[in-house]
Amino acid sequence: MAMAPPPPAPASAAAPAGAHSVFVYGSLMADEVVRTILKRVPPAAPAILPNYHRFNIKGRIYPAILPVESNKVAGLVVMGVTDEELQVLDAFEDVEYTRTRVEISLTDSSEKMLADAYVWTDAEDPNLYGEWDFEEWKKLHMKDFLAMTNGFMQSLEQPEAKTRVETYQSFMQQQEQPASGTQVEG
Repeated sequence: MAMAPPPPAPASAAAPAGAHSVFVYGSLMADEVVRTILKRVPPAAPAILPNYHRFNIKGRIYPAILPVESNKVAGLVVMGVTDEELQVLDAFEDVEYTRTRVEISLTDSSEKMLADAYVWTDAEDPNLYGEWDFEEWKKLHMKDFLAMTNGFMQSLEQPEAKTRVETYQSFMQQQEQPASGTQVEG
């Protein structure tokens, strides 16, 4: 005979209704990026996601994770994310990622907990390689990424908002074009 599922845990008085924990492992480990997207920096703690790998993506400055046995990804668990904030993160991560429930371990206590993580949708993507490095990203790409993120957040408030992927691609194309005195209308 199957056991009935346990009753839902009571909501903590300190946590907002619908509070979520989200494991982040890339640009969202930077408080400046989180503040731009959520308009605040929720509490976070160092965490490990076992049996996953953090890849570089050819032509992109942000990473992807996919399940890889015996690997682990160091990141942060952002706690107290509201339902509305989770929807904003879903829009930011766009169609390239799938929000997935994962089990993580807090680095400080080894306590295990469930959290949402954004997992790369295309497990067979030939553009994934190596291992993405957060410190290198901060030095080389964070400034441009913040500018792109600001543009995405501004466009998200418009009636016909661009997706994050579209915003990223148009921003990177503008960065790669040499400055010229002529403006081409499209």
